[in-house]
Amino acid sequence: MNPRALIFSLGLALLGAGCSTFDRDWKAANNTASTGSGIEGQWVGRWHSDTNQHNDVLRCLITRKEEGVYHTRFHAKYKLGFLPISFGYGLDMTVTDANGQYQFQGQADLGKLAGGVYHYTGSGTTNQLQFNYRSPKDHGTFNLQRPKETK
Repeated sequence: MNPRALIFSLGLALLGAGCSTFDRDWKAANNTASTGSGIEGQWVGRWHSDTNQHNDVLRCLITRKEEGVYHTRFHAKYKLGFLPISFGYGLDMTVTDANGQYQFQGQADLGKLAGGVYHYTGSGTTNQLQFNYRSPKDHGTFNLQRPKETK
C-alpha cells in the first residue's frame, strides 16, 4: 500500500472511531436527559462559515467538569465535494450564569490542516445556544437548541 493511501485509511479509521465514541455518549446522554436546568446535555443545530458560506448539521454534548468549566464536544457534518465527512472535537469552556443567561468562551487547536486555533464565545439559555467562532482562516456561528424528544 502506498504511503498516501495508508495515511488516508488511518485517518478514516480514526474519524470513524471518534464518531462511534460520540454516538455512544450521545445515546447515553439521552438516557439521562437533563431536566432543563443548566446547559448540560444534548444539543442539535447547524454550523455556518461566514468565510466560505459552508454549513451543515451539528450536534453537541456538554458536561460539567467543575464549577464554571464545562467540557463541550462537537460533532459536525461537512461535504467535501461529493464526499460527506463527519468531524468531531472537544474543548473546555469557561461559563458564567447570570439568572439563566449563560456566557461562555473557550478555544481548541484543531491542527494546521483544519485551520489552527479556534476561539469561541457565546451566550444562551437552557434551550438555545449561539456560538461565534474565529480562527486565522475562518469565522462563523453555531446555532443550537435542545433536540426534540424521541420515543
